[in-house]
Amino acid sequence: MGSNIGHDFFNDADFRQFRENLRKETKILMDWFSSGVFEEKGEMCGFELEGWLVNENYLPAPRNEELLERVKSHLVVPELSQYNFEINTTPQPLDKNLPVFLQQELSKTWRSCASSAETMDCKVLMIGILPTIEDRMLTLQHISHLQRYAALNREILRSRERRPLKIHIEGDLETLDATHHDVMAEAATTSLQIHLQVSPSTAARQYNIAQVLSAPMVALTANAPFLFGKELWNETRIPLFEQAVKLPSFCDKTGRIISRVTFGSGYVRNSLKEIFLENLDGFPILLPEIFDEDFNWLNHLRLHNGTIWRWNRPLIGLNDNGMPHLRIEHRIPSAGPSIPDVIANILFFYGAMCSLLEEDRPPEQEIPFEDARKNFYLAAKEGLDARIVWKAGKRLTVREILLEDLLMGASCSLRKKGIDPEQISYTIDEILKPRVITGKTGSTWQKEYIHHHGPQFQEMTHAYHENQNNQLPVHSWKI
Repeated sequence: MGSNIGHDFFNDADFRQFRENLRKETKILMDWFSSGVFEEKGEMCGFELEGWLVNENYLPAPRNEELLERVKSHLVVPELSQYNFEINTTPQPLDKNLPVFLQQELSKTWRSCASSAETMDCKVLMIGILPTIEDRMLTLQHISHLQRYAALNREILRSRERRPLKIHIEGDLETLDATHHDVMAEAATTSLQIHLQVSPSTAARQYNIAQVLSAPMVALTANAPFLFGKELWNETRIPLFEQAVKLPSFCDKTGRIISRVTFGSGYVRNSLKEIFLENLDGFPILLPEIFDEDFNWLNHLRLHNGTIWRWNRPLIGLNDNGMPHLRIEHRIPSAGPSIPDVIANILFFYGAMCSLLEEDRPPEQEIPFEDARKNFYLAAKEGLDARIVWKAGKRLTVREILLEDLLMGASCSLRKKGIDPEQISYTIDEILKPRVITGKTGSTWQKEYIHHHGPQFQEMTHAYHENQNNQLPVHSWKI
């Protein structure tokens, strides 16, 4: 949920000063968009991967501070709860070296976390929602100790006038109702966040394509079917995150209420600056931390943007010399199920993005935003079998769209980027295509296991962990 801050209590003067600073920095950013100062370095890639720390019984272990102290890596940082941690990666160009780099760096960092956890009699796990997590475990007793998290919790509740957060998720077979008096239910959701540095000239198109791709991506990477022992959506993480920090902010042009976790209010028309203007005018300030640095570092603007959790989020980055760049953060996929699956998911997103960007007719012109939004939630609920609106208004299953369009397009685009054909074949033909044909995502594997063995969630998590450690793509996992 972002970097730390220096204070955990704020007064009215802090909010007024932050608002003034935010307006100044938004004006600076608007000038940057007009003057073309953004870095043109080509497509740089990266990701963040959230993980779980569990004990020998595969129950969550609230010991992330101890884990981080043992790992001692700037790439591994805390998350909202003491059960979780986050792995980051070094940015890398989208070129022939990318697959090997991603594989090697993630494997090295994950092994370091796993070996450090072993010295604590614990294990690490990457999964969308930990199947053994219980509602009673998600309390402020287990919030990470960074001031940012305590402040976020307090300010969200203050903004809601301390009304409890109600979780209501309807699956095909079961319904979950839960009530929280804090934001800790969000800690149950762990994701893979894919980053792509983009050129200002194509950023708007790429942002819209990320939204179009959200439905296929959420179905392809689904890995969170259970919450508190109940079978809900294929990707239950989506409604859970939206409801766990629900904070209505403004109404879009259709009258729909837009909250802090959102698919958005529409496609970008001309520039990503539209989103930062929406941030300024549409979303109340949550963390009014005042920074002393030059406004050109955009500290207030970036902090504010970090408290708005769009499923596709534009980011402003700056290098050590203060030169800015634009990134798109695609927050759709679940964590896991295995490192080969994670790398394949990342490469597919990049390839599909490039493929759709090259099409003569932009997909966002063929698929209205309202359809893209509905597609996303339907695919999150129903997975690969969801029938969604695609190009030219055709209604197809996500499986058909992937097999007949996106996988082939991603393969061609990755080849144009210089990716080794053998690596492309391994990613597309040996991991993703079999996953789509068999329908065995992380989510369907979990459901099949429970349907076969009964509600043995600890046993399932043990089997899941063994498969993950064996570096097996999920479509090959046995029940």
